[in-house]
Amino acid sequence: MRARYGVPLKVTAVGAAIGAAGLAYAAGFEARSFRLRRVTIPVLPHGARPLRVLQVSDIHMVSGQRKKRAWLQSLAGLRPDFVVNTGDNLSDPEAVPELLDALGPLMEFPGVYVFGSNDYYGPKLRNPARYLLEKAHGKHGLNGNAPAVGVVHNPWEPMRDAFDEAGWLGLSNTRGHLKLDGLEIAFTGLDDPHIKRDRYAEVAGGPETGADLSIGVVHAPYLRSLDAFTRDGYPLILAGHTHGGQLCIPFYGALVTNCDLDTDRVKGLSSHSVDDHRAYLHVSAGCGTNRYTPVRFACPPEATLLTLTARD
Repeated sequence: MRARYGVPLKVTAVGAAIGAAGLAYAAGFEARSFRLRRVTIPVLPHGARPLRVLQVSDIHMVSGQRKKRAWLQSLAGLRPDFVVNTGDNLSDPEAVPELLDALGPLMEFPGVYVFGSNDYYGPKLRNPARYLLEKAHGKHGLNGNAPAVGVVHNPWEPMRDAFDEAGWLGLSNTRGHLKLDGLEIAFTGLDDPHIKRDRYAEVAGGPETGADLSIGVVHAPYLRSLDAFTRDGYPLILAGHTHGGQLCIPFYGALVTNCDLDTDRVKGLSSHSVDDHRAYLHVSAGCGTNRYTPVRFACPPEATLLTLTARD
């Protein structure tokens, strides 16, 4: 009996050890291994000087995350021309003061922001396998699923008020402008499509006449939002939400995006085309996780420094 069952037990033990080691790495190291992605995008008028844009997303702040707070504060040393925050700042209703402390140095720079579902509502414990099931059935967020019931409401209003007081422009289903070194940058933003708060009809009409650059900003890169921005002629769209897949397979990539965007564009710079229109799309992998799944694998947390340069 020992010979008959010895090998399977050893295999099981080895498999369990590998799994435990992978979990320890994903939670203990990679989820805290913050990185800076650097991207160059040629979208400014001919002759314009480059602009440095810092995009932060999916911070999912939880009380006590000192390393994340210090890293976010350190990003001010990049001296960006402006900051774009693409939402999901919270994963703990008690963490608003710590979030504002983390972003305080960045709020000294001009900025714009949109909110994501986790700014409004607290996270719920979910089986990660449900993301694969939802993908298989084409269901994401409230787009095909029943509305969330019994969720925690986050105190997003003090966060919004602090952003506004610092001069950041709220872009939830509205437009805004920044003037930087003689350039006028226009923004059109949407509230989160993941929970059906987007209202593109309220901001439709295309880029601002006379602006040197118009940028579309949205938290979750659902195709309906990307299609609308691209069809209207926006040259650049910025989004977050996907966490870059969060749990990825080395040399393969992401399994899910948590929306209807394909996994090939789950993070980084790509493009989006509709009919004869084409836009640059940058999706941030974000720097946090849901507090109930504090792991990342083959997908380090990140922010992005986008250098906008003159078009060829």
